[in-house]
Order: sequence, then structure tokens, then C-alpha cells
Amino acid sequence: MVCKLSGLVTEAPWDSWQPADIWPYLDIVVEAFGTSRLMIGSDWPVCTLAADYARTMGLVIDYVNHRNPGAADAIFGGNAAAFYGVG
Repeated sequence: MVCKLSGLVTEAPWDSWQPADIWPYLDIVVEAFGTSRLMIGSDWPVCTLAADYARTMGLVIDYVNHRNPGAADAIFGGNAAAFYGVG
């Protein structure tokens, strides 16, 4: 079982969310799944209701780079490649 880190910005107030509002939820997901079962996702195009693609992806990228930098390669591609059996 894996968890995709996507769909976060559309669950927050669309016009006022800040990364600090969402990071505590990411902490919970990391604790529940561990970094070896997480993968990044954008939820595009739905995410554009609350933020553009760059800001949406930047939310998770910044979180991982600050809180779990050793897991960046896995979360940003390695875990997905292993799960889907590609690469």
C-alpha cells in the first residue's frame, strides 16, 4: 500500500492557504505511511482551483526537502517506479 501526496490544496481554503497550514497534515501522513510508501502527485488539473501547478508541487517539494531530505529521491520518483514496476 502506498499513499500519493496530492489533493492537499483543494482541501484547504482555496484563497488563503499557506504551506504552514498543510505541513502538519503531511507530518501525519509521513508518520502513518513512512517515507518508503509515499509518492508525490499534483492532482492536476483539479489543484488549479486553489493554486497553480508550481505552487501545488512546491508545497510537497519544500516540505520533503526540509523535513525528510533523505527521502526526496524515493518520494519524487523512486517509490512510484517501484510500485508501478517501471524504471
